[in-house]
Parts: sequence; C-alpha cells; structure tokens
Amino acid sequence: MGVEMVHDNTGARHAVRRLLVALGIATLVVTGAVVTAGSSQADLSLAGVPRASCASGDLPETAEQGRVPKADYTSGRALQGYRCNTDQVGHHGSRTAFGSGGYKVQRYTDVTGRTCAYYDSALMVGLNLQSLFNGGAGLGVVVLDMTDPAHPVRTANLLTPAMLQPHESLLVNSERGLLAAVMGTLGTAPGILDVYDVSQDCRKPRLMSTTLNGVLGHESGFSPDGKTFWTAGAAGFTLTAVDLTNPRTPRVLRTKTGVVYHGLRLSDDGRTMYVANIGSPSILNGSVIDGAGLDVLDVSDIQDRRPNPQIRTLSRLTWEESSIPQVAEPFTRDGRRYVFEVDEFSDLFGDITRINSAKSPVGAARIIDVTDPRAPYVVSNVRLEVHDPEVRASVMDDPGAKAIVRSYTGHYCSLPTRADPRIAACSMIGSGLRLFDISDVAHPREVGYFNQPGPDGASALSQPAWDVARKQVWYTDMDEGFFAVGLRGAAAALLP
Repeated sequence: MGVEMVHDNTGARHAVRRLLVALGIATLVVTGAVVTAGSSQADLSLAGVPRASCASGDLPETAEQGRVPKADYTSGRALQGYRCNTDQVGHHGSRTAFGSGGYKVQRYTDVTGRTCAYYDSALMVGLNLQSLFNGGAGLGVVVLDMTDPAHPVRTANLLTPAMLQPHESLLVNSERGLLAAVMGTLGTAPGILDVYDVSQDCRKPRLMSTTLNGVLGHESGFSPDGKTFWTAGAAGFTLTAVDLTNPRTPRVLRTKTGVVYHGLRLSDDGRTMYVANIGSPSILNGSVIDGAGLDVLDVSDIQDRRPNPQIRTLSRLTWEESSIPQVAEPFTRDGRRYVFEVDEFSDLFGDITRINSAKSPVGAARIIDVTDPRAPYVVSNVRLEVHDPEVRASVMDDPGAKAIVRSYTGHYCSLPTRADPRIAACSMIGSGLRLFDISDVAHPREVGYFNQPGPDGASALSQPAWDVARKQVWYTDMDEGFFAVGLRGAAAALLP
C-alpha cells in the first residue's frame, strides 16, 4: 500500500503561492513534497463567457445566462424549457422528482454497428425506487437501444451490486467493449467491481465478473487500452488500479492511500493520469477540505506492468475559485495538450459559514494547459453569468438555487473527441446542458443550451455522451430522465 505524504500548512502555502504567482511559476516539486501554487488564472475573469446567438424559433433564456428565474415559474414559462441551437430528439424515463437520471451517460457501438446508451438511475441510495411504479427507468444501470434516437428502447436493467449503486463510476471502454462500475456513495463504499462485455450485442451486456477488487468506490477511470480500471475511493482515501486483461478475473495491481481523489482520466498512452483532487482534510481557516485542484500523476509503472509499481505525483495545480474538482478531460490542440476541467457544486468544504450561499465560490469549469506535466497552468475559465460572484446574490431565491442538487453550479463536462475538439458539453445542474465553443482555448464562448427544468428547478448532473454522426448529445436530468438532444446551426457546425 503506497502512502504519499503531502505536508500541509495553509498559511505558509498561500504565502508561497502568492510568491510563485508573482514569479510566474505554477508548480514546484522539492524533495518529494509537492508545493502548489496558483497560476495566471488569478488574472482571469469570473464572469460568464459571451452568450450564444440563438436562431429563430428557439426558446431563449429570459434573464441572466444560465438562470431560470422565479418569475418564469410563476408565469408558467419555465415549463416550456429553454433551447438555443438545440432541439429535443428523444426522451426516456419518468418526469417526477428523483425519477431516473444519475451521474453518467455512456455511448457504445458494437461489432454489428448497433449503438446503445447506458445511464445510471440511482442518484442516491433508494431515490429511484418510485421509478418501479411510475413507468420510469427502473433500477440499476439502464440499457437503451438507440437505433432510433427519437424512440429509445430499454432492453435491460443491470442489477448487479455495483450497477445498482455505481455513484459516479460508470464507464465504457470503446477499445475492448467493456462496461464497468464500482459500488459507491456520496462518500465511499466497499468497492464491489462489476465488469460487463458489451462488444457483441450492446443491448444485452454479458456479466464477466463481480469482485471485491475495487477496494473502495466513488469515481473511476479507464486506461484507453481497456486493460486497467481505476477506482477513486474519495472519502475512503484510496486510488486503486485493477488489471482487466482478463475481465473474468480482475486483480489489484496497486492501491495508493492518503488521497481524496475524484474523477480520473488518462493520456492516450495510459502513462499519465489527470486527477481531480478534492483536497486534503484541514481545520485551518475554518475549512473542512483545503487544496482542491488538479494532480498530474505518472502511472507508467502500472501501464507497463512493472514489478512493485509506483504512482508518482508530477505536479499539483490549485485555483482560488475552486469548489469540488470533478473531472479533467484530456484533449489536444495545435500540438499542445490540455484538459477541460470541471468543478461540481459550490465550495461545500470551504468556509463552513457560507456553504451553498451567495458567497460560496463556484468553480464551474476551465481549460488547463498540461503540455508540460510538471507545470500546468489555467488558460481560460468557462463560466455562466449565474456563476459570477457579482451576480449570485440576485439569483439565489430562484426555485432550487440554494439546493445542492439543483444549484446554479457545475457537475460534468465532456468532449466529442480528444483530437482538436471545437465544442464541449457541460451538465451545469440548474442551468441544464450547456454547449461551449472552444475553438479558441483562450476565449471560450457559449454556442447553445438545452434546459428542461421541473417544478423545483433543473438537476442536470450527468456526464454527457456524444453521437457525432447524428450531431447529438445525450444526458440525463435527475427529475426528467434521459434526453437525446440534437444540435443545430452554430452548435452543429463545430462538430467534426
């Protein structure tokens, strides 16, 4: 069991950070200890990116970017939804409180050319039980035949232990056609790992194994070659690498302890990991957790299957306006490497006197240059007007704005491709699905949105999936279920 000790003295660290910012240095590694610093993001605006230009016939927002104001609920306008350069192609699941939407939507095309969607239905333990009685998605991971996206057909519900409660760990590996998840909760859970083969018929996943190899579960990652499944224990303080060379007999390769990690994404060669680091427990400055940001890890020993493999921290980057780092999706542009990172919720672990209030920081999203893995830096922020500290006080009385699961904050983002993507999609909870033009990484702008709030506000929490050929994005809302969203106009033009 590998234990990494990162010494934490918040006051001294902040002083070092200010000094390094002044010197233009992002991260310094000294005698094995990782010293974190801010970067040029200190000069970046926390306001919303430029608004999308909507087409005739759209249903544009009526107030600040990303907002569903109380007046729209009173008038009934909110029930029509808000659409800009998008339209609804298909829907699946119930439209009731805690109906059928969870944290991930995955897409896969099998050897026959049939395409399926997979989404978890359990936001939290037991909340989707009513779906059994109201015509919703049912329990576990829902399997949809997406031959006709206008009419998704449910072909299975995966009900093995991890699939019943995968929390944020559900992933599909396109290289090998493996669908995997580890049991998880809001904190952590015993890491029961389920692995399915979906390569032959994506409509009927075949269970390969259910084992305890996940150690502890909450979030996850998959090596691009599909041979290593990574589990993040979050509140269990573990990072575990599991060998899936033979998916019928998974085995633990290494467990690193003493870390509070979230989403895990890997470089194309599987040797570098980009980790959403929730932070370290701290009682200084009234914080529960401090030091949230991005860790860049060398995991080449695991990828190369070396004896006694080590996991090495190359750098750690933090940013002042962070909330809870969720995941960092890698991509390339003009020969440089980047990650599109998103924070979830507001700063629930920061100043305990202002949790989920108008004064609580919203991390939203950002583009980070990781070309030099030892010196990453933030290139630009990706935010909506409702995330602006100058605006938040005026929007917090909207339905659901103060509720954690419906707030005006971020949760997941995804990209249609790793190679020179020009568009990103983000589930931004109370603001629904948002589409951003990232053609110019230094100057992102919004290019479209789709938000279908329920009576108590929207709760778009899932990682979106892309169907590039059909110019669609698939996502789920906690209350509204699964949506296939078509892109039009300026948004569609950004797809490959």
